[in-house]
Amino acid sequence: MTASQVSEITTLQLTPPTDSKTRVSQFMKQIQDHICQGLEQLDGLGKFREDAWDRPEGGGGRSRVMREGDVFEQGGVNFSEVWGETLPPSILAQRPEAAGQGFYATGTSMVLHPRNPYIPTVHLNYRYFEAGPVWWFGGGIDLTPYYPFAEDAHHFHQTLKQTCDRYHQEYYPVFKRWCDEYFYLKHRQETRGVGGIFFDYQDPQSPLYKGPDPKGAAALYSDEVGTPNSRDWESLFSFVQDCGQAFLPAYRPIVERRRSREYGDRERQFQLYRRGRYVEFNLVYDRGTIFGLQTNGRTESILMSLPPLVRWEYGYEPEPGTPEAELYETFLKPQDWANWTAPNSQV
Repeated sequence: MTASQVSEITTLQLTPPTDSKTRVSQFMKQIQDHICQGLEQLDGLGKFREDAWDRPEGGGGRSRVMREGDVFEQGGVNFSEVWGETLPPSILAQRPEAAGQGFYATGTSMVLHPRNPYIPTVHLNYRYFEAGPVWWFGGGIDLTPYYPFAEDAHHFHQTLKQTCDRYHQEYYPVFKRWCDEYFYLKHRQETRGVGGIFFDYQDPQSPLYKGPDPKGAAALYSDEVGTPNSRDWESLFSFVQDCGQAFLPAYRPIVERRRSREYGDRERQFQLYRRGRYVEFNLVYDRGTIFGLQTNGRTESILMSLPPLVRWEYGYEPEPGTPEAELYETFLKPQDWANWTAPNSQV
């Protein structure tokens, strides 16, 4: 970091405002309302059922689940805020400087499992964390298609890139690479889907990438960028708010394009098989799931991300030349989706 960057940062808001928890909590509830209203309109049939819950150690949340809609076989949009005196091990492993502090965490998370195999599963999570003087924003969004449509992946990524670019030209390149790294099933050696953006531990004094792989693509790109200047609590909060607002424009056109496409048992069985990868990731790797279970969150809310129906098949190999094979060969490997041009329009 240069001397001029240090000088500029000292004039920025390095500590949260006094009403930070109230403001972020209010936004997280508002974005839950906004997304749920948009999804009910999009589905046309399904409605969200809300369960409010309290955490004995401090905090609670609102879990909203839709089942058996016209589009969504099952989906949930959750809000939670929790606080306590003892930090969970998953946080201390990443931010040991927060040891000995009480903590506050709030966020909104969403997973949607459509019935039609041609509509992708989608996941979203945005969160805020405070532990004494330590604070950060994190989150992201990613798309998991079962059948390969390049224009869907392109639209999704372009929408996210445009949102990121309004704040920093290097946000999307780093956060896209971080997403490819994070949503990766190491035991399968494949990405969960076509990615999106993912970021964590965002504060004014940290590099854009603060993840576990210092030699990965996200870390190497972030090292070239260095620690950005002109970032403070307010700018990061604005960025997270705009990311939340970008969900419906990123996902709704894909649903509208695919919802009437006819499918058969072959496509349905492949969808159920690929949903198994979603289960594997969420139970083995997902930090939100681990954090929720370690902090005695509401188990039903934590595991609402799992699909209602799923299957596993021993030794499955897609038939060469099929759409299923194309998913494996191209769509489950990192691609420059924002600049992708499909050789032939797939509609």
